Amino acid sequence: MGTWTERLTRLGIELPEVVTPVAAYAPAVRTGAHVYTAGQLPIVDGKLAVTGKVGDAVSPEDAQRHARTCTLNALAAVHGLVGVDSIVRVVKVVGFVASAPEFHGQPAVINGASELLGEVFGEAGQHARSAVGVAELPMGAPVEVEMIVEVA
Repeated sequence: MGTWTERLTRLGIELPEVVTPVAAYAPAVRTGAHVYTAGQLPIVDGKLAVTGKVGDAVSPEDAQRHARTCTLNALAAVHGLVGVDSIVRVVKVVGFVASAPEFHGQPAVINGASELLGEVFGEAGQHARSAVGVAELPMGAPVEVEMIVEVA
């Protein structure tokens, strides 16, 4: 199969630079055999890609794509700390969706994260998950993703 880096290359996926924290925290922290990422926003080239609530200013389909971007940023944080090739499996994903009133499609939005992890890691990408609707996210982001991975 090769390494995860080779798999990313075959899929045409390039990890971005680690996003600079917007407050007083680390992008990722290792304890024992696990790396915990901070919540990652859909930041592209140092800028928030979109603002607004899902089900209002942001469509669920666009939010799903932004959840994928958040997940790439989380993988970049892991890579910056220990290298993506040290990942043994994805353990847990938590997704937050800034939701318009009456929007109930949070699980479908966070599928953007889960499906990417399945593409990249196959069976090792199957994870436990929470998809939570919230009133607001930092900087007006529509979605935020954090994850826990087991590493060698």
